[in-house]
Amino acid sequence: MKQLLITGFDPFGGASVNPAWEAVKALPDEIGAYAVTKQQIPTIFGCAAEAVLNAADRMTSPPDVILCIGQAGGRAAVTPEFAAINYRHASIPDNAGCIIQDSPVIPGAPAAYFATVPVHAMTAAIQAVGLCAKTSYSAGTFVCNDVLYSLLHRFSGTAVRVGFIHVPFLPEQVSDAAAPSMSLADMVRALTAAVTALP
Repeated sequence: MKQLLITGFDPFGGASVNPAWEAVKALPDEIGAYAVTKQQIPTIFGCAAEAVLNAADRMTSPPDVILCIGQAGGRAAVTPEFAAINYRHASIPDNAGCIIQDSPVIPGAPAAYFATVPVHAMTAAIQAVGLCAKTSYSAGTFVCNDVLYSLLHRFSGTAVRVGFIHVPFLPEQVSDAAAPSMSLADMVRALTAAVTALP
């Protein structure tokens, strides 16, 4: 089988839960042609990408695809990310207490990279199972973008494909019933659908 490494972040910003990791944990161990390896990673600049690379090194076979999942509170849709930029600019501390601002992810590296997974096909696959999905063209400037950019830089020119998907808040994370959220079951369905769109 092909090998998928899929990751989710630990809680951050004072939250007790991160829907990204909750959804990743709940995925089956096989999806379509892919054997699924799951890994929680820290919401810390630099350390997140290092944790992904270490997890890839521990796999019995190298990953064909690395897909990282993050939380995007305020978004109603599941959003596969199209690009990552070489820029760090945090408005809150990461889980090491650092607020990095106006700094490159990797000095001297390209300004941006495009995801190497079929982003639009993944968005369409999620929509096809009746869930709200949109392609996003900004992964932000916090740790989500940091890990996506770092991995795309590391695997540029290789056969390893890299992508990132943001998921909304869980219902229990919002105090206003009208605020955007998505059930854990629907997040799992969305991520499963996205993986089925991988070649």
